[in-house]
Amino acid sequence: MKAARIALRSAAPLASAGGSPSAGGGRVTREVEHFARYSPSPLSIKQFLDFGSTNACERTSFSFLRHELPVRLANILKEIDLLPSPLLSTPSVQLVKSWYVQSLMELVEFREKKPDDQKVLSEFIDAIVKVRNRHHDVVPTMAQGVLEYRDSSRMDPFINQNIQYFLDRFYMNRISIRMLINQHTLLFDNSDTVGNPQHIGCIDPCCDVVDLVHDAFQSAQMLCDQYYFASPDLKLTQVNGKADGQPIHIVYVPSHLFHMLFELFKNAMRATVEHQENKPSLDPVEVTVVLGKEDLSIKISDRGGGVPVKKTENLFSYTYSTAPKPVMNSKNSTPLAGFGYGLPISRLYAKYFHGDLHLCSISGYGTDAIIYLKALSTESVEKLPVFNKSACKHYQTAIEADDWCAPSKEPKNLSRQSATA
Repeated sequence: MKAARIALRSAAPLASAGGSPSAGGGRVTREVEHFARYSPSPLSIKQFLDFGSTNACERTSFSFLRHELPVRLANILKEIDLLPSPLLSTPSVQLVKSWYVQSLMELVEFREKKPDDQKVLSEFIDAIVKVRNRHHDVVPTMAQGVLEYRDSSRMDPFINQNIQYFLDRFYMNRISIRMLINQHTLLFDNSDTVGNPQHIGCIDPCCDVVDLVHDAFQSAQMLCDQYYFASPDLKLTQVNGKADGQPIHIVYVPSHLFHMLFELFKNAMRATVEHQENKPSLDPVEVTVVLGKEDLSIKISDRGGGVPVKKTENLFSYTYSTAPKPVMNSKNSTPLAGFGYGLPISRLYAKYFHGDLHLCSISGYGTDAIIYLKALSTESVEKLPVFNKSACKHYQTAIEADDWCAPSKEPKNLSRQSATA
């Protein structure tokens, strides 16, 4: 059985999603319209945890996912079709759309199958693993499509705002789909031995935040040393506001928090080394971890020179990057470095369970990056995009004129103005 699964997962993708192009296209449209009528069903970390630890029933999970995954795929497919035509027609975006259509159609095949058939359950695991593998390069491939569009078309503020709105929702949707797939496979796939035995799927019920900070810092430090042959040290302070002096633990997905921390540490170290290159020693990166009654807060402070206020929000834009434009070597090599997606994707990971990520920068001094997470697993609920009339308006409504005066680019000649008066 395990050998059969490996063979199935490595099989080549289908040429098209369902028969001849005309018949297949009609069926695809019907299925997308059917599932897009439903709103996604957000789950809390507590629901994930309780289900995996006490009621780990594969049949129940299968029955939920065979409907929920197509719903989430169909909702975002509807929004893909609302993108500007020049962007939607790029080869990269068309490729991503074809992946989503193919995944939707493969999952639809399980709609009428019986959940008490072990063969069906096994085939479903194979199917969702194929979906996960197929979508592995979705982020850089979509990013390449945006670059292709940006280089070939004029990017006005209205279109840029729409693309930002779409990509936030698109990547959040992807995070949620991977969460559902990973949770199911880690709990029920007997051939998957990657999971931590102390975790419930991909959730750590006793996540040691300070240990994770150290792990992410060391990984970023190793990278910094490779590039600059130097790196700042870590100065860490922890405050447990719920139990003074006790270690700080929360129920969370460690891989999500590691991703956020690693990205912020990379930025802090790069800024520190480049800003303090003439100093005899580097100032440390200071981290403060605080657990309150409702929130877990992690503040990362550097002395890397900061960023001007007008550029701070650009750091969360998908169409802005300070790195050189990445080179696409082949269809199977899509580098993420240079797309400028580190911070916006990290903020989505924080927002996924209703947390947040803020930057506060003092130009000429340094930057504070603060991660906020819900301390209570009951409040850590998925934040999911839903396709509806309100979402459609974001793609149709142009930016209205500002009701504040815009400063003139050139100073007025007051002497000439007074002379004519």
